[in-house]
Amino acid sequence: MNKVILKAEDLDGYLTADDRRYIDQMDKIYREVMSSFSIMDKSRLDKEKRKEEANLIRLYTDMGMIMQEICRDVNALQVYSFKTPQESHPEASRVIAKLRDYRTPNEEFIYYIQRAYEMLFKLAYGGTTGSNKNYLIVKTPVDIPVQNFAVHKITNIDEKIENTVMCVMLRGALLPSMIMSKEIQEYSSKSYVTPFALFKISRDDKKHENDMEYILDLDRSYFNLEALDGKDLIFADPMNATGGSLVTVIKYLLSEGVKPKSIQFFNVIAALKGALRAVRALENCYVYTLWMDPVLNENAYIMPGLGDAGDRINGRDQESSPRNIIQLVADYGSNIAGLYRSQLREIENMVLKTDTH
Repeated sequence: MNKVILKAEDLDGYLTADDRRYIDQMDKIYREVMSSFSIMDKSRLDKEKRKEEANLIRLYTDMGMIMQEICRDVNALQVYSFKTPQESHPEASRVIAKLRDYRTPNEEFIYYIQRAYEMLFKLAYGGTTGSNKNYLIVKTPVDIPVQNFAVHKITNIDEKIENTVMCVMLRGALLPSMIMSKEIQEYSSKSYVTPFALFKISRDDKKHENDMEYILDLDRSYFNLEALDGKDLIFADPMNATGGSLVTVIKYLLSEGVKPKSIQFFNVIAALKGALRAVRALENCYVYTLWMDPVLNENAYIMPGLGDAGDRINGRDQESSPRNIIQLVADYGSNIAGLYRSQLREIENMVLKTDTH
């Protein structure tokens, strides 16, 4: 098999002494958090539960302040609630709360994923200012007494978005990547539809966070190296736990002579350690995340996290017959197929090409 493997110890080598100190500090506080979890879960006394809820609020506030301090020093980490006005924060909190909730069903989960990526797009591109504007002129259904048109002015961000390629890792990243591509198409004055590059990458879940391996399967990936050179590469993965998948893909591309103009990583939730690893390991890499979670467990899962985002978006695969990209797209159904038809066409064209990389 034609594979590229990256090990966890290689990733940790990129962390600074300050990074390690912050991560250790967060791990220490989260051990207190888990003690509160245990009491809240087992206690039958309302008074005891309220006491632990207050303690939990205090601990989460402390962790939030530490993460804000880190992100002030690392400009490549862009966290929604740290970069937007205070009045925008409740919206992000509510979206994340709905995504975390184990009771949120599949269709509603997808709705909130769409909301999350619209907010992330605004975080990355909505702050662009200047006098250079684009005008959208649209024909409306009103044609009495004459055909009506409407004029809408938007900020011109063509130069920021029309050099981009959507890079899909992991199955849970397929729909978020389509959402980001659709946002780019809507804000482009030329209705630019991003090309797609599809990477089949997995991690060895028999291993732990400190000895994890990330495996890029080139035989089951679909991309064109020349089409990636000099481009702004966008990765939209709902969860960034360790940063290992992103670093594995980019290090491989660099070894093949590809020189990205920039790397932009869009996450609904990013673990502190994974976000730091990504921006430390890769030049000109920016992480945009709606929410930052403090720690990873020994199996490299984000805590408190939201579970397996891929399963919650796509439904679970049968272990004996996992779906390929085309089967996954087919299972999205007509509603999503109609909304993202241009993106699906690009994905299908890439998958069906015989000379992919």
